[in-house]
Amino acid sequence: MIRNGHRVADGTERPGPGARPEVRVWCDGCYDMVHYGHSNQLRQARAMGDYLIVGVHTDEEISKHKGPPVFTQQERYKMVQAIKWVDEVVPAAPYVTTLQTLDKYHCNFCVHGNDITLTVDGRDTYEEVKQAGRYRECKRTQGVSTTDLVGRMLLVTKAHHHGQEMPSEYREYTDSFGKPPHLTPARETLSSEGYSQVTRHWPQGAGSPCPGGRNPWTGVSQFLQTSQKIIQFASGKEPQPGDTVIYVAGAFDLFHIGHVDFLEKVHGLAERPYVIAGLHFDQEVNHYKGKNYPIMNLHERTLSVLACRYVSEVVIGAPYAVTAELLDHFKVDLVCHGKTEIVPDKDGSDPYQEPKRRGIFCQVDSGNDLTTDLIVQRIIKNRLEYEARNQKKEAKELAFLEAVRRQAVRPERESDCDA
Repeated sequence: MIRNGHRVADGTERPGPGARPEVRVWCDGCYDMVHYGHSNQLRQARAMGDYLIVGVHTDEEISKHKGPPVFTQQERYKMVQAIKWVDEVVPAAPYVTTLQTLDKYHCNFCVHGNDITLTVDGRDTYEEVKQAGRYRECKRTQGVSTTDLVGRMLLVTKAHHHGQEMPSEYREYTDSFGKPPHLTPARETLSSEGYSQVTRHWPQGAGSPCPGGRNPWTGVSQFLQTSQKIIQFASGKEPQPGDTVIYVAGAFDLFHIGHVDFLEKVHGLAERPYVIAGLHFDQEVNHYKGKNYPIMNLHERTLSVLACRYVSEVVIGAPYAVTAELLDHFKVDLVCHGKTEIVPDKDGSDPYQEPKRRGIFCQVDSGNDLTTDLIVQRIIKNRLEYEARNQKKEAKELAFLEAVRRQAVRPERESDCDA
């Protein structure tokens, strides 16, 4: 197991006399291509207790039940460990959550989103803990999914940059990953969490979704940023006397293990670091990276970076050039950049000219060569496998929903016959 080091040695707090026992919470999952939806689930789970343990499945287990993961298990373990609400990571967690697992780690209950996770044979992976009353549910984050992100990479669309209406071919692709398009009429509503979500209308008499219909958890919905969501993710802490204020800037697109390794190294440069991450506007990122970058828009990237335990503050829409005004405003002691190429500003100048002049610029080698480009290459290389994975996943979920619908209809018919 991997502990994050901000608790006592054995991972439990010592309650004082008369204090209530610590509530230990269990979450588990694949956590492949970790995004702010995963982070939000773990944030909600952590708020239900005092200590959060997250089990992460192996590559072998994921391939067996869902299909090949994008990231290796070692990469996924470290990504989850970097999320600030996680107290402990359990590698190689079983795919089916059992009471034995909860008891082994002294967890009171487990938490999962309000979607379903099924085994290769279509069984609910949380069936046992649900029946025992040791299951809690949190809200699934609308507007993001691994399927959605993969669709953005493969279709080279820029609709996600400005909250534009997504083109019809993009909706069809991400809503029905790798299958012939068969969209159903939809209307958008604003959820209580502040997201625009797609509500589908099923044929009259169809009840809940069924084969040939649409999976309610795979559909496309647009993420809308709210101040409340930023507050939930932000630490709210300001730098204190004696802190070393370190500034880093970039796109931080598809926030991944390469970013985490870099930020961890930066965080380790000072005894009391206060790391500020400056995130460039979408248009700025697209100017120096081209294609359809960034894959995630500024608001999405903001939440992804805020969830990282090594970051204290985020500048939303930071200037590309690190100016004297920025350095003075945040009282920056050190400016860091990785080993990636420094692209000149539009006027040809060095964006780090001012921190270099002040002698506070530092290049940091994270030891990790992974980039957003390489992730996209992984996806493209294995496109057919990922399409097949998502087809299989949706088919299982729709079959499960149809079985639930039939069970719900049967008692009603029996009741009508009795009458």
